[in-house]
Amino acid sequence: MNLFTDLRGRVLDALDQMTQAGELPAGLDFANVTVEPPRDPAHGDMATNAAMVLAKPAGMKPRDIAEKLAARLTDDRITSAEVAGPGFLNLRLGASVWHEVIGRAIGAGADYGRSTMGAGQKVNVEFVSANPTGPMHVGHVRGAVFGDALANLLAFSGHEVTREYYINDGGAQVDVLARSAYERYREANGLEPAIREGLYPGDYLIPVGEALKEKYGDSLLDRPEEDWLADLRDFATEAMMGMIRQDLAALGVRMDVYSSEKALYGTGRIEAAIARLESMGLIYRGVLEPPKGKLPEDWEEREQLLFRSTAHGDDVDRPIQKSDGSWTYFAPDIAYHWDKIERGFDQLIDVFGADHGGYVKRMQAAVKALSNGRVPLDIKLIQLVKLFRNGEPFKMSKRAGTFVTLRDVVEQAGADVTRFVMLTRKNDAALDFDFARVLEQSKDNPVWYVQYASARIHSVLRRATEAGIDVSDSSLLSADLSRISHPVELDLARKVAEWPRLVEHAARAHEPHRVAFFLYEIASDLHSLWNRGNDDTSLRFVQDGDSDTTRAKIALVRAVGVVISSGFGILGVTPAEEMR
Repeated sequence: MNLFTDLRGRVLDALDQMTQAGELPAGLDFANVTVEPPRDPAHGDMATNAAMVLAKPAGMKPRDIAEKLAARLTDDRITSAEVAGPGFLNLRLGASVWHEVIGRAIGAGADYGRSTMGAGQKVNVEFVSANPTGPMHVGHVRGAVFGDALANLLAFSGHEVTREYYINDGGAQVDVLARSAYERYREANGLEPAIREGLYPGDYLIPVGEALKEKYGDSLLDRPEEDWLADLRDFATEAMMGMIRQDLAALGVRMDVYSSEKALYGTGRIEAAIARLESMGLIYRGVLEPPKGKLPEDWEEREQLLFRSTAHGDDVDRPIQKSDGSWTYFAPDIAYHWDKIERGFDQLIDVFGADHGGYVKRMQAAVKALSNGRVPLDIKLIQLVKLFRNGEPFKMSKRAGTFVTLRDVVEQAGADVTRFVMLTRKNDAALDFDFARVLEQSKDNPVWYVQYASARIHSVLRRATEAGIDVSDSSLLSADLSRISHPVELDLARKVAEWPRLVEHAARAHEPHRVAFFLYEIASDLHSLWNRGNDDTSLRFVQDGDSDTTRAKIALVRAVGVVISSGFGILGVTPAEEMR
C-alpha cells in the first residue's frame, strides 16, 4: 500500500472528471502531477501540484484549477482541500487513514513497502570488481555495501536483479601478482624473497607461496619465467578470488555472477563487439587531438583505431586499439557490456570508484550504441572513505602491505555497523569513518540510534507480554486503533505511511542512502514519543490496567518496527532485539 499513490490516483480521477465536464481542455498530460508531503507539516498531510503544472498547457490560472479540483475531491479520507498561494492544493486526512496505515503495515509485515514499480525489469548491478591482486581494502567496502544495498532496494521495488562481479584478470597486474607469488614460493622453499619495487609486498601472499610449494615442490626454482608465469597467474588469481569471496561474505555480500575479463580474449568476443560498432559507422582510423593542458612527455601524434563515442554524448572519441595492434583496456569493457546487453538486461548499473569519473561518458556511449539506445547505463561513482580513530588517521595494515583491508574494518566495527555507516552519506560524497565514533552510544551515532529504537520496540513487546497482554500480530490487527489520537502518535503513523513512497523514490534514484536517512528519522520520532511518555503517562505504550489501549499503542509501535526491520533488510543489517 502506497497511500501517496492512492491519493494521486484520486486526484487524477478528479482531473478526468473536470476534463469530461469541460472545466479542463482535453488532451492534457497528467504525468507530472504529484501528491507529496508538504514542506511545512502545518499546511496539511499532503499537497498536490496539479494546478501549477497544468495551468500553462491549459491556458488557465493555477488558482482557478485548484479551486475546481478542491471541489471535486470528495473522499471519506479527505477532511479538507485548501488552496494555498498561487495554486497549491493542501489536503488534510482523517485520523482513520493513519489508523488504517498501522493495520496495513502490521498485516503486510516484511512485505510492507514492497513495490511492483520495477515490473520485473531485469537489472544488472556490477559492483566491487576489484583487481584480483590482494584482499579488499576499505575503498572497496563502501562500493560493496552500496552495490549490495542498491540491489536489495531494486529487488524490493519489483525488479529482477543480478549482482555481478567483473574479474579484471586480463591486464598486466595479474602478471605482477604471479611474479609476487613466485617470490613467496621461493620463500616457502627456504630462499630469501626478492620483493622488489613494483611487486605486491603484503603478507597475504605467504600462504599462496606455501600452496605453490605443496603443488610444485622445488621444481620451479631454476626455471625461467616463461615456463611458470601462465600457471602461477591462474593459480594466484584463483587464490585471490577465494580471499575476495571470503571478504565479501564477512560483509554479508553475495554475488550471483562472476565474469572474467580474461575469458573475453582469444574467443572473438572483443572482435565481434567492435565489428558491431563498425557496422554502425562508429569505428574509424584517425588521429586524436592532444590532451588539453600540459602535454605528457610520451605524447606523439599517431593514427589509431577509434570509437566515435562523441556520436553518443562523449566529449572526445576514444582509442580501442594500441599502435602495436593490442586492444586498449576500453575494448574488452565494450565487449563485456555488450555481453550483458545480449543476456537480456533491461537496465545496467555499474558501481565505480571516484577515480573512474573520466570513464563514465565513454562507457555510456558504448552501451547506448550497442543497444540502439534501448538499455540505459547508470554509473554510480563511490567517493573515498577516510579512516580515523578518536579523530586521528588510522594506521596502515601490515598484512596488506599498503592499505587497510576490509577485514580490518569489519573485525573492529562489525558488519552491521560498517554497512549502515557506509550508507549515511550519498555515494558521491566523501565519508569519514571514525572507529570510536561509530561504536559510541549516542544520538550522534545513527546506527546505534536506529538499533536502539529497534531494541526499545522489542522491549515494549516483551513488557506487554509479561503483563499478560496478547501482542501477536493477529491480536494487534483487531485492536481499537481509534485510541491512537494524540497528534504526536498520529505524526508517527504518518511517518509509517511514508515508507512505501520512500522505497519507490530511492529505487528510482538508485540511492539506498535515502533508506538509512529515513530510518534515522523514524527512530528519532519513536524516541521522541517515548521520552514524552516520561512526563505524560497517557502517551506510554503500556497502560496499566487498560489492555485495549495498550494493544492499540503497541500496534503503532509494532508498525514502526515493521518499517525499521524492512529498512534494515534493504541495508543488509540485522535489527537489534536488545542493547548490551
